[in-house]
Amino acid sequence: MTKTTHFGFRTVSESEKAHKVADVFDSVAARYNLMNDLMSMGLHRIWKRFAIDASGAKKGDRVLDIAGGTADLSALFLEQVGESGQVWLTDINNSMLTIGRDRLLNEGKAIPATQCDAEKLPFPDNYFDHVCVAFGLRNMTHKDIALKEMLRVLCPGGSVIVLEFSKIWKPLQPLYDIYSFKALPFIGKFVAQDEESYRYLAESIRMHPSQEELKQLMQDVGFERVEYFNLSTGIVALHRGYKF
Repeated sequence: MTKTTHFGFRTVSESEKAHKVADVFDSVAARYNLMNDLMSMGLHRIWKRFAIDASGAKKGDRVLDIAGGTADLSALFLEQVGESGQVWLTDINNSMLTIGRDRLLNEGKAIPATQCDAEKLPFPDNYFDHVCVAFGLRNMTHKDIALKEMLRVLCPGGSVIVLEFSKIWKPLQPLYDIYSFKALPFIGKFVAQDEESYRYLAESIRMHPSQEELKQLMQDVGFERVEYFNLSTGIVALHRGYKF
């Protein structure tokens, strides 16, 4: 029997979702950074800086940036860990990974960049001091498997950071829905020439686990001292857990 999952509000086979998500990011890659600034009014930069600070990364640490895309987090982590540290940029999507890798190279920063599936990480056990995934977990078919992989490659005492769209403060939900389902696809259509990908973005956010549900999922796979921080009234939440 074919296993199914959700792609936005639609139910699709697991293999079909993988192809559809790939198509979305192939389509939006070229204007991804511009759209991030427009959609969040620049707030994504503050969210990402908060993630770096929350990770506890320090000089000499090894960091794995999963679904790192255009390398915003990798660039910030590089500043944090210094020349004695190491940052790996990874993404399942080649279009996004290429943009991130080339951006860093143009800035004179050469780091390892690997195209890989977060559910099958090609790294040894207990290798990284910190693992981060920003705005990528909701696109993964088996979030529990991906989180187990993050736990596997994390050193004892290390932290995982999950930065993701989440459940907004209830009184703001009606206004947020108008923005998500009306304004966001409109911006996508006229800036990125891609209305459907940004409609999927809005739908995928609604299908993603709530703050408490994701906290429980992280605990279930083995992370300890899991906590979360609501940013911008819950539009985004940062979850942090540890391996002991």
